Amino acid sequence: MKALQLLGSAKDGGAETYFLSLIEALRADGVAQACALRAHPGREQALRRIAIPTCVLPFGGLLDITTRGRVARFARTQEAGVLLAWMNRAARHAPKGPWGRIGRLGGYYGLKYYRGFDHLVANTRDIEAWIVRQGWPREKVRYIPNFAAPTQTPAADRAALDTPEGAPLLLGLGRLHVNKGHDVSLRALARLPEAYLWIAGSGPLEDELKALAVQLGVSERVRFLGWREDPSSLYRAADLCLFPSRFEPLGNVVIQAWAHGLPVVAAASQGPKDLIRTEEDGLLVAIDDDEGLATAAARLIRDPQMGRRMAEAGAERLAAEFSVDRICAEWRELLQPYEVA
Repeated sequence: MKALQLLGSAKDGGAETYFLSLIEALRADGVAQACALRAHPGREQALRRIAIPTCVLPFGGLLDITTRGRVARFARTQEAGVLLAWMNRAARHAPKGPWGRIGRLGGYYGLKYYRGFDHLVANTRDIEAWIVRQGWPREKVRYIPNFAAPTQTPAADRAALDTPEGAPLLLGLGRLHVNKGHDVSLRALARLPEAYLWIAGSGPLEDELKALAVQLGVSERVRFLGWREDPSSLYRAADLCLFPSRFEPLGNVVIQAWAHGLPVVAAASQGPKDLIRTEEDGLLVAIDDDEGLATAAARLIRDPQMGRRMAEAGAERLAAEFSVDRICAEWRELLQPYEVA
């Protein structure tokens, strides 16, 4: 039987990227899967490339009365043993049937969408504890974190992005949204006159952030890269990663930086604060503290050996807690009762 993965988001973001990563990893581990998702040419192409049966559905709002039934029909044709719903929109359209239902939560979502589900999977310990505090049965909640693994993609060409080879290169990734704090990185860059900053992501604040870069006098040292399908190449090209998110349940960028041997400076929002052992495998600064972010980045720029030591400690954490093999094994154990794994 198959695990039918459901994704109702049409955005480009961390959860959507990890959706594909987990599907590919589970496929390589022998887990039979199918997908029902909202239209997104890039994701559809990626699923075709790895031969995952896929059904594109509206996953609309309250007026969408067709998606749930179409998910049920697709589940029957694919002999689904379990539906795995990513986020609220997918959960709302996950029908009851002769299959199990599992919700995968990467945030503090409205649990009303998951009534009747067999299990909820939280990707952080804090989300796991929060779900239980909301009254969900403890035995039906499981913590399975994200994994991170580098691809074989070579480092991005600095010259192609008009970035001097010897300049300290800072990397920021994430949607151009207020929660991600890219404005804090720009203000920190103004305090680091020799450094360059690459920001990879798309979102509603693009024009505002570009205007702020001009206002701060750093626009010649910032490259707005848009949404990228090759994050490994960016991690490999950079000298350190900045992650100043104001609100971040997990902080996938942190474990991705560890996977690529890149030291990381992050704001102490929930996820990074839980992940990073400051001064050991990364540096934490206060939320909205551009001066602190710049000071921490300057320390790593001046002392590359410190950065290498922190990156090595991060790699050890990755191997122990966030490896592909370990995470796939946990998913296989969860899926086994549904005759999927």
